[in-house]
Amino acid sequence: MSPPRLLRSFATVGGWTLASRIVGFLRDIMIAALLGAGPAAQAFLIAFALPNMFRRLFAEGAFNMAFVPIFAKKLEGGEDARDFARDALSGLVTLLIVLTLLAQVAMPWLVLAMAGGFLGDERLDLAVIYGRIAFPYIIFISVAALLSGVLNAAGRFTAAAAAPVLLNLFFVAAMAAAVAFDWPVGDALAWAVPLAGVAQLALVWVAAARVGFVLVPRRPRLTPEIRRLAIIAAPAMLAGGVVQINLIVGRQVASFFDGAIAWLSYADRLYQLPLGVVGIAIGVVLLPDLARRLRAGDTGAGRHSFNRATEFALALTLPATVALVVIAAPLVSVLFQRGAFGPDDTTATALAVAVYGLGLPAFVLQKVLQPLYFAREDTRRPLRFAVWAMVVNAVLAVGLAPMIGFIAAALATSVAGWVMVAQLWLGARGMGPAAEIDARLRHALPRMLAASLGMGLLLWLASHWLGPWLDLPGWRYGALGLLVGIGLTSYFALGAALGAFRKADFGAALRRG
Repeated sequence: MSPPRLLRSFATVGGWTLASRIVGFLRDIMIAALLGAGPAAQAFLIAFALPNMFRRLFAEGAFNMAFVPIFAKKLEGGEDARDFARDALSGLVTLLIVLTLLAQVAMPWLVLAMAGGFLGDERLDLAVIYGRIAFPYIIFISVAALLSGVLNAAGRFTAAAAAPVLLNLFFVAAMAAAVAFDWPVGDALAWAVPLAGVAQLALVWVAAARVGFVLVPRRPRLTPEIRRLAIIAAPAMLAGGVVQINLIVGRQVASFFDGAIAWLSYADRLYQLPLGVVGIAIGVVLLPDLARRLRAGDTGAGRHSFNRATEFALALTLPATVALVVIAAPLVSVLFQRGAFGPDDTTATALAVAVYGLGLPAFVLQKVLQPLYFAREDTRRPLRFAVWAMVVNAVLAVGLAPMIGFIAAALATSVAGWVMVAQLWLGARGMGPAAEIDARLRHALPRMLAASLGMGLLLWLASHWLGPWLDLPGWRYGALGLLVGIGLTSYFALGAALGAFRKADFGAALRRG
């Protein structure tokens, strides 16, 4: 994949992810207004987290990290990639059906494993009901994730990137219907989850069929290639399990502070915007590209792809980090404070946004560094690194909670993210030229950082100047838009003046792609 096409692919995935995040904001604004940080909101957020946790573990996480490089190399080498994908699909579906049946029986224990603070109050009963309704989503979305991996390996990114938009549209429609017909909002949200999964699967299924991959499950076969897939996926699955343990630790800590699960969830949505647009886009595009480069023995092109992905990531992530820290309160106030979501909720959520923001570059850099390992079918070292990061996360979250409250969960997440990046970076030093930083990135990085800090100063001044308008109902959205515009304009102007990048680089790359 040429550099212009690589950037174009980043932009395709990032653009659709941005669309999903925007609709997701509308979803969360509606949840905050209708449910606030109350019992139904907390119960639904835990219930929805359950299938998502297992999805990241079995599908988008471990399974795809092992599946995509093997499939991409088979596709590049002209081998029978379709038959391998069908066998992988059959094994995955069988595993997920068994998991879903077990989860229905064990749902009360699964909820308590996620949020022990629910024991003895109404949140537990609600979360169990919602969890049983929502959990089958894992089957549909995991199959969709595998088909997305097939499409991404084939260089087709649009359908897979667009699928998450459907989930948020279903949520918005469900809440609108609940208000119109006086249904319980929590029930409507829970039922929207599996229905959205069916729609997402249909979208990528049609897209895969159009490029020649009609994959119908059959009786599972333990072929040598599936055994190899399982051997490679096992450490990645354990590493993914470690990541999920980190999330569980955070939710457990938050569940003992009233409203904290909702505060952290709303904060998560804000920092997930740049993480999704940049980090997910890079992870999706870079892994199959590096796998093909390694198959072809093109180390120079692999190094170029890695460096441009890092440059692209940091060019967008560093200013986002500064913005999340500097204007967290205006962002949360304008986006969420209405209805059941009051000023105290805004203060707590803004604090979480700022703390998560400090870890944002680490979360994005993980998406850049991990493909260096997975493209080489090395899943063991990331597992070891993830275990150490888990220990750091657990010690900080549990140890600091009695002193600093619910924010210990967010702080532990950010610190553990940086610990993971440090290990990935040091571990990649032995991979040779393909993992080395080139002169262009060394030149650009300090200039990007300087431009981001300069933008932060201007944002801080502008937020004080616009403060009265940010609190006025008729002006707040326009004032926030102006504030964001000041940030974007100042960052790109400062970056161009300092030589961090040329604004024409991005546009030219996309036009030529």
